[in-house]
Amino acid sequence: MIRRYIGVHHINTLQKLILILVIIVTGIFGIVFSIKAYPEIFKTNIALEKSKDIRPEESVVINFSYPVFVDDYNLKIKIVPDENYKLVWKDSNKKLEIVPKNFWQPQMQYEIFLPAGKNIMFSDIEKQKLFFSTDKYPQVKKIIPENGSQNVAIDIEDPIILNFSKSTADFSLKFVLNSDKGAFFETNFNRDEFKLMPREGMEYAQKYHLEVYAKYKTARDEEYKKIYESFFETMPPPKVVWDKDKNIRLEQAKKYTSAKIKTGKYIDINLSAQVMSIFENGKILESFMVSSGKKGMDTPKMETKIYNKSPRPFSKAYGLFMPNWMALVSDGKYGIHELPEWPGGYKEGANHLGIPVSHGCVRLGVGSAEKVYNFAEVGTPVIIY
Repeated sequence: MIRRYIGVHHINTLQKLILILVIIVTGIFGIVFSIKAYPEIFKTNIALEKSKDIRPEESVVINFSYPVFVDDYNLKIKIVPDENYKLVWKDSNKKLEIVPKNFWQPQMQYEIFLPAGKNIMFSDIEKQKLFFSTDKYPQVKKIIPENGSQNVAIDIEDPIILNFSKSTADFSLKFVLNSDKGAFFETNFNRDEFKLMPREGMEYAQKYHLEVYAKYKTARDEEYKKIYESFFETMPPPKVVWDKDKNIRLEQAKKYTSAKIKTGKYIDINLSAQVMSIFENGKILESFMVSSGKKGMDTPKMETKIYNKSPRPFSKAYGLFMPNWMALVSDGKYGIHELPEWPGGYKEGANHLGIPVSHGCVRLGVGSAEKVYNFAEVGTPVIIY
């Protein structure tokens, strides 16, 4: 078999050249006519490969049914809200990846404005608007204790537990609890469960407010967003039956006395227990037995402060020394002091501590009074109840 091919060297007559040009022009006009006559055949369909739950660093992919002229799109695509991005064309210009230079904002609806363009068949592509939404911030699925719970008991074996609907690995979380010392937390391997405890433990009869903040892991700290909040109230303190043994009673006081002032120093006096406790920044430092006013000369319940101090003043009204004196009222009618002492040296015995026998002052034992005297400055708050 002899095969023959027509090349340029075979075009050796004017008639052949004209014939070939006619064929070419006819083909071009045929294509143009086909595009004009049947535009749907050459219409470029545009679709997002994925339009929901786009991760912050994930590319947004646009698929074109025909290859397109990229110059119609480069530097002309607009995204709202505005983000920095770069374009990567693939698959012979049928696929466009929009890559965020930083990251898409979580839980955001974006619009992509595509300008008018042309495909490889020179068919017009109308300008279009596409939409995509990004992955949501972590969602709390369950919390223990439930929001609004009362009489809650929280400890290391029964902490606050937050379960999320999926892993929070792409996010940094911040837990804010209205506790002066902040909260300690740990999480599981999948980062979808968190356990929280206040650093100093839960307090009785306290209303707690928990706020959860999240940001994408590469975002700046100022980009934290509150994603959840919950409220609960801890159980009231147990009703204490104060032991007759004074040493046991002091241990009870250290265990069950809750701070009523959370910042700075303050003195707490429980008349029913006949116990004084000293606190600093919400933490109990020590407890002491006291003797307050006897019946008919009761020490008043009040919120007051230390008005003045004196190491060893003499009371003309009673003819007694009042070592380590700290006035509880401005006129000096009531105060905190060591067991009173006669000028001859006789000192009332410590066996009266724990029993209300004074004329209204709050007595402390030897050593205890000096500790409290050195602890408290003028102006230190005192709560008597």
